[in-house]
Amino acid sequence: MFAEKVIELLKETERNPETIDQFNDEKIRQILEEMQLLFKMNMNDANATMDNKALWTTVQVRHSALERNKRCLLAYLYNRMNKIKTLRWEFGSVLPLDVRELLADEEYDWFTKYSSNLATYMRSLGQDTGYNGIDLTENLKPPKSLYIEVLCVLDYGKLELEDGDVIMLKKNSRHFLPTTECQTLIRQGILKQIT
Repeated sequence: MFAEKVIELLKETERNPETIDQFNDEKIRQILEEMQLLFKMNMNDANATMDNKALWTTVQVRHSALERNKRCLLAYLYNRMNKIKTLRWEFGSVLPLDVRELLADEEYDWFTKYSSNLATYMRSLGQDTGYNGIDLTENLKPPKSLYIEVLCVLDYGKLELEDGDVIMLKKNSRHFLPTTECQTLIRQGILKQIT
């Protein structure tokens, strides 16, 4: 039956709506091969429909299957693209290695370009007021307090705060820092908020 593999691909995506799965090269290759086969069969039958009008219905059914495959593949890719955008806002411009391995090379290139465009846009914000840009990814949720207590999970090294103070982030050290300075490091897994 036509378009079964593409439906399986979409069902895989629906199973984990919040997370991104490994890019399924094999299934996409099979779907594209099916589409090429349908197209070749349609071309042969379309040339023969001049003599035999009974083939016209078969050509239309195959064309509908081709269109369905195309729409479903585009939906799969669009869904992944939206998840990759979300990854940029959650993790920043550097993806953890385990997440990076789930992306195809083309998707990672797209992530890099999106990240670069977002950074350029954020730098352009506030230039007319004298600020050197605004980091839109800093606070995805409004902070409950201006300062939070954090535990350093990894040896990170020196961190310069906005006020010019430099602190050393060593594993298992505790700090009381401005919320705005910590959000990105918490999302990256370097700091952990102590509640």
